Amino acid sequence: MLKIHHVYIDGTFRTPHGTELSPLYNPATEEVIGEVRLADETDTLAAIAAAKRAFPSFSRTGKQERIAILNRLSAAFTDRLDDLKEAMAEEYGAVRGVLDALVPRASGMFDEAARLLETYEFTRTSGPNTIVMAPLGVAALITPWNLNIVFLAQKIAAAIAAGATVVVKPSELSATQTQVVTEAVDAADVPPGVINIVTGRGEIVGDLLTSHPDIVKVGFTGSTAVGQRIMRNAAATFKRLTLELGGKSPSILLDDADLTTAVPAALASGFLNNGQTCFAGTRILAPRSRLDDVLEAVKAAMPAFRVGDPRDPGTGVGPVVSRQQFDRVQGYIRLGLEEGARVLVGGAGRPEGLERGWFVKPTVFTGVTNQMRIAREEIFGPVLVVIPFEDDDEAVTIANDTPYGLQAHVFTPDIERAHRVARRIEAGTVLINRIFSDHEAPFGGIKQSGIGREHHTYGLEAYLEPRAITA
Repeated sequence: MLKIHHVYIDGTFRTPHGTELSPLYNPATEEVIGEVRLADETDTLAAIAAAKRAFPSFSRTGKQERIAILNRLSAAFTDRLDDLKEAMAEEYGAVRGVLDALVPRASGMFDEAARLLETYEFTRTSGPNTIVMAPLGVAALITPWNLNIVFLAQKIAAAIAAGATVVVKPSELSATQTQVVTEAVDAADVPPGVINIVTGRGEIVGDLLTSHPDIVKVGFTGSTAVGQRIMRNAAATFKRLTLELGGKSPSILLDDADLTTAVPAALASGFLNNGQTCFAGTRILAPRSRLDDVLEAVKAAMPAFRVGDPRDPGTGVGPVVSRQQFDRVQGYIRLGLEEGARVLVGGAGRPEGLERGWFVKPTVFTGVTNQMRIAREEIFGPVLVVIPFEDDDEAVTIANDTPYGLQAHVFTPDIERAHRVARRIEAGTVLINRIFSDHEAPFGGIKQSGIGREHHTYGLEAYLEPRAITA
């Protein structure tokens, strides 16, 4: 059984002051596969102090020094690619397709940040003014268990490129992934104190990081409820925030969409990562004039989303992360039936033949209105709804009738029409005939999907602030 009994502070592995042990599970078997010893307030304060000590010298490093560190981090992550995939498969049931598509993006984050630094101007002039883009200070990076590896790499890469030092708090549910990441960071010969990693509970480590006066920036990916808590904690010291939160993203199938490609793509977005992604297209908006065709296309596409062992290359959907999440998703399926929705495919209970493991039947509801809770609340599991619309105007109205605004999808061969629709949708990202965003585009949400942006220049400047010198 894997025992992770250390944190990473000031360039060294240390036994935590905290003594609480948290079990780690394989969600496909429900077996305990390890335990992690959680950091406490003492460990968190030590990590903050190490990052604060390292900041003055690291913030004065030049581009080439930071590029060298980013290149070493990329190489270290690449060397551990198989271990990263194994950790994600065992720890939360990521399927082969997700691992092959997304895990290599982790090392790619460091490569992209290094390329960006080559041409980025930290000092600019405007009339008598010299504008200096200065690193903010010590940043707290807080990541969730889903796609933890990618989120960690994305945030660390931006902070390092900017010249900030960091304290990272990953989810305790992702300790196996974090172990591999920490070993990769250590192998990359990063200066002591620049990257510190303490796994602990949000109400202990997270609350301290987001309220401590020496933390000047928080980068967080997770739920809207926790994002609200972070904003309250950060208010007293006016911390800079990047919050990438929940979503209830629409996938709009316009009436000229090719259903043989658009419907499988919409389902792939909704079921991505076993339905456990903030930007999943969980609301499929279908033209009423073609509703029967859409529903038939959904049923025809479902064999590609077979549930089972995440290590089987033929598996399209693996388990949800925990018993708590399984119970939550099952509750929403029952709620949908109580609200009057009809199950087109899937439904309550485990899939046939899977008696163990937190497996959920990939479920699509029809007979849904946008006012039902299953259409408005983030379920975070493989549960989608189909909502009909009359014309483009109503599609946009339904798409925008949500407290969220993270991502949206538009499917149509008419690109000009797609752009007209996309410009009216209230979301940080709108994808046309695709389900993955581009890393040179800003990523983040509006409304209750968060504030701030990540990726490329937008992500870099989230860890910088302009300072004006006027002569």
